[in-house]
Amino acid sequence: MESGTLLAGRTRDRIDAMTYEEFNAFCGALPATTHVIQWVGSHVWKVGGKVFAIGGWSEAEPRFTFKASDVSFEVLKEQPSLRPAPYLASRGLKWIQHHAAPGLSDQELRAYICRSHAIVAQGLSRKRQAELGLLTI
Repeated sequence: MESGTLLAGRTRDRIDAMTYEEFNAFCGALPATTHVIQWVGSHVWKVGGKVFAIGGWSEAEPRFTFKASDVSFEVLKEQPSLRPAPYLASRGLKWIQHHAAPGLSDQELRAYICRSHAIVAQGLSRKRQAELGLLTI
């Protein structure tokens, strides 16, 4: 999902929006992941000890944060209900936060979380990737 698949001006309701339970189940199904609760009850998902996705900060409307490629970051940061992730993006990191409706569809969100997992995993040393069973050569 390198180029944005979001539709400008989309008005789709988020009645079917991803829950924290669905987020955790999805992230837990990705290879070599670990889950911790930190930062005031946030669901933090890691691969090789490095964060790739965060769910938290609001029970009323779930918020999801993920690492993005340079291209995706530039596209997504301008979309309604998405923004550069507070704290992370202010330090020059390419992280996006999905924070309100309409935002991404669940399918789009899952695709970006998968890509975030891949970006973070690829940043690990080859030795660490091998230890985690992430090398696909």
